[in-house]
Amino acid sequence: MARIATSTGWRERLGAWKVRWGIGRNSFIVPPGLYAIGHPTPDDPVVVTANYRMTFDIIRRALAGRDIWLLVLETYGINVWCAAGKGTFGTGEVVRRVAATGLARVVSHRRLILPILGAAGVAAHQVAARSGFTVSYAAIRARDLPAYLDNGMVTTPAMREQTFSWYERLVLIPVEVVSAMKTILPAAAALLLVGWIVAGPDAGIALAFGLVGAALTGIVAGPLLLPLLPTRSFALKGTFAGLAWAFCFYRLAGGPSWSLPLVIASLLALPAVSAFYTLNFTGCTPFTSRSGVRKEMRLGLPAMASALALAGLLLILGGLA
Repeated sequence: MARIATSTGWRERLGAWKVRWGIGRNSFIVPPGLYAIGHPTPDDPVVVTANYRMTFDIIRRALAGRDIWLLVLETYGINVWCAAGKGTFGTGEVVRRVAATGLARVVSHRRLILPILGAAGVAAHQVAARSGFTVSYAAIRARDLPAYLDNGMVTTPAMREQTFSWYERLVLIPVEVVSAMKTILPAAAALLLVGWIVAGPDAGIALAFGLVGAALTGIVAGPLLLPLLPTRSFALKGTFAGLAWAFCFYRLAGGPSWSLPLVIASLLALPAVSAFYTLNFTGCTPFTSRSGVRKEMRLGLPAMASALALAGLLLILGGLA
């Protein structure tokens, strides 16, 4: 058992910043096990969390000035919500970690405090039957833990409310940008080369610029404007954002001089690219269901692929000329 501080230094803050940009994401972990915050006694609460380092740091900062046992599960560096969906923040791991740490010999009570977002992976009745520990789901946000503990371990309605504010969407975007650019930049380079060969350097630059702009519109503008864009569908939200980018691109890239096939191709291709990346953001939001995402993918992906194929055909038939 290790005793941990509740403050984080520049190394932890630098690590968190790097992870936000997708740097060293898979290695930003802490060893699973039992940790002590402050000087807990056998009567003090046991809070359960994941071994993703950012989650671990947020939890320990939230519990500053308290005496708490922190049971860290092996989630392979995945946060609580995603790990619950993948099954690593799950019933079996809770039971295994209770046994591996000898928790029953450390504390006198038999109660585990879990985050609400981990409930999808943990069956409380099975944990009780297999380990002897009952499970209480405290709150969604770590910052509500002190109030939960001070409130006699009672969860208020506000603690159950999941928000997805502008800032909460903003902090998720950098890693999405870095991940997407691994495929977008090579594709933009290919378009630059093809356009340059077929119709000259200006055409190549315009094609590459249009693609990168459409991708960033879907990755950045779509999520940030999520509540303002029409419909509930992420794919359609991305389409509306992409249409706005297509209009801007038309004005910036000399659209009035384009041929009709090129105008139609841009109106098909750019919104399709934006729609794809905004649809991809469903993996970051707590407000979509698995069945809803599958339905959107089943309907949206063929439509996007068809739009891109038709746009490519129009370019071949004369849009680049």
